[in-house]
Amino acid sequence: MAKRKPKGLGDTIEQFTEATGIKAGVEKLAEAIGWDCGCDKRKEALNQMFPYRKINCLNEEDYEYLNYWFSVDRHQVSILEQTKLREIYYNVFEERLEQTSCDSCWRDYISRIRKVYIEYKKNQDAN
Repeated sequence: MAKRKPKGLGDTIEQFTEATGIKAGVEKLAEAIGWDCGCDKRKEALNQMFPYRKINCLNEEDYEYLNYWFSVDRHQVSILEQTKLREIYYNVFEERLEQTSCDSCWRDYISRIRKVYIEYKKNQDAN
């Protein structure tokens, strides 16, 4: 059987319990007493609460925008900039951001984008 890539913490726990035999034991016991252990629901809940994020590479257009954007000293993010940064964030992290004026939220989002940008830039400079 091919090992499947976990989507989140729930899948990782399931793989551990399968490998150690815990899952088989729980399933036999649950069947014997007519009980639903709730493993599948718990796995899905944990996957949603603690997903493993897929990080995509920047495309050239997003890189060029960030190259300009990070070259300017900023103290605020305009609504137009937020729109473009939310689009880039989605392209990279496959996670939609709600429009917000929360400064600490934007610092976190921009910090994550900056890390990807820096890695991309290192690769560009190396080539």
